[in-house]
Amino acid sequence: MSSGIEYRKDGHVARVTLDNPKALNAINPAMDDALLAAWTDIDADPDIWVAVLDATPGKAFCAGADVSGGTDRDGRMALGGGLTGVGGPLVTLKKPLIAAVHGYVIGGGFELVMAADIIVAADDAQFFIPEVKAGIIGESGILHRAVRRLPHHVAMGLILTGDRLPAAKAEQYGLVNEVVPVADLGAAADRWATKIQAAAPLAVQAAKEATLRGLGMTLEQALGTKYESIEAYAGTKDQLEGLAAFAEKRKPVWTGR
Repeated sequence: MSSGIEYRKDGHVARVTLDNPKALNAINPAMDDALLAAWTDIDADPDIWVAVLDATPGKAFCAGADVSGGTDRDGRMALGGGLTGVGGPLVTLKKPLIAAVHGYVIGGGFELVMAADIIVAADDAQFFIPEVKAGIIGESGILHRAVRRLPHHVAMGLILTGDRLPAAKAEQYGLVNEVVPVADLGAAADRWATKIQAAAPLAVQAAKEATLRGLGMTLEQALGTKYESIEAYAGTKDQLEGLAAFAEKRKPVWTGR
């Protein structure tokens, strides 16, 4: 039986695809388990430098949790293999994650996308939090992320009305990095992956870890904190390669070591 997730490696890029089109790529417990396995493998593989999350073409990128099969074995809805922190411990991916989204990005699917570092949206993408419009409200993770990723009143407008946010507006508000035609979505995600791979992989990971950790602090605390990943980068082969390449006026050749 298919897990509803396609996971493959393409050089230094890990590609994770939601593949449950009959349910608008909604995430069921089997998919949730497969996503967690993918994130775990991506973080453990030093030859993977960046991950891309997309979905099977169709009407929706992701409709959130697939409620048609009920809840998972703990009585909770599955959602994102831990990236959202809903239904289990929060998983923070060490490697940079690019989300390439199209069509409807609904509820928990919207929440999963906001866990990415870079978001590329097709021009047909629409983001929305429909719970109150349907007369329901459950896990509140989507609310807390939305009000942190969008201007306060924009987020509250979406949360309290269930209105849709089209891709162009999402770009205007800084929610997404780029909006492209549907046909160009894969190429745009690959372009971002290529740009990230041009940088030192361990430095990228250290920068991500320090940035996200510092968000939970005051600026003064963040500036006064030493970050283990940055400290550990000192003396690595890639740091030495960066110094040598600069001195020799050539492009560095990274190894992720």
